[in-house]
Amino acid sequence: MMDGNWALARRRPTLIHRARIVQTIRAFFVAQQFLEIETPHLLPGNAPERYIDPVAAGKGFLQTSPELCMKRLLAAGYPLLFQLCRCWREGERGRRHLPEYTMLEWYRLDADYQALMEDCEALISELCSSDTLCYQNTTIDLRRPWPRLTVAEAFTRYASLPLATALAEERFDEIMALEVEPQFDPTRPLFLVDYPVEHAALARPKSSDPSVAERFELYLGGLELANAFSELTDPIEQRQRFIADESARHSDGKAPTPLPEKFLSELATLKRAAGIALGVDRLVMLLTDSATIDEVVAFSPDDL
Repeated sequence: MMDGNWALARRRPTLIHRARIVQTIRAFFVAQQFLEIETPHLLPGNAPERYIDPVAAGKGFLQTSPELCMKRLLAAGYPLLFQLCRCWREGERGRRHLPEYTMLEWYRLDADYQALMEDCEALISELCSSDTLCYQNTTIDLRRPWPRLTVAEAFTRYASLPLATALAEERFDEIMALEVEPQFDPTRPLFLVDYPVEHAALARPKSSDPSVAERFELYLGGLELANAFSELTDPIEQRQRFIADESARHSDGKAPTPLPEKFLSELATLKRAAGIALGVDRLVMLLTDSATIDEVVAFSPDDL
């Protein structure tokens, strides 16, 4: 058997496990009356983000996330939505990154980010047969509720400089990646909550403290697994954020991306809602105890 065929054959048990994981995810949401939806992969433009570069395709771009179309459906009155789909991001390649990857997104009308934390706990419990998960020689305690830690608390505990200084010096992402995240306890899941409003993305400010946004990221076994928001529904503020991000991209010498005008025009009709994006490939890594993302896909870019 040729080397290439052997490498593909070796992945068969993992790919069988992956298929069962995806089937369980789908059944989990269908049982809760979520509508599975498909939206276009080719878009006129994505939501501008400073550190995410879309892949140009013809006269448009491949989606970096299905969020814009899914939120337009939310605004049209669809109460519960989920989607399993392919997404693309230019230049993302590493032990935990692929330029083409699988995303799970789900959205709830009349909900906030607290409801999504409960969803995450329930989904992982559905996928695991016990209250523990072993990943790379670390036993993870999955008993609920999972710990919550604010970004401000995380900086106080683990960072070499105050949060305000990191924001002022534009070193937030650097300090987060190099100093804060490595200190998280890998034996427990963690919801990192209440991001500074400067890093709110598409999340709404917290009513009790407008300096932070109702955003969380989920960490499990040392992997950043999901990013979630209580959705911002103010089209004026969202446009301002997009313009600021596009300006930052321009300052970084990146190609311009068009603003998603149809999304912005319909955003005012979106009521209270929450949404989350979860990386399926990383989830499969965890559940199959795989050290690299290449092990959990049939073909990595290097196999083509």
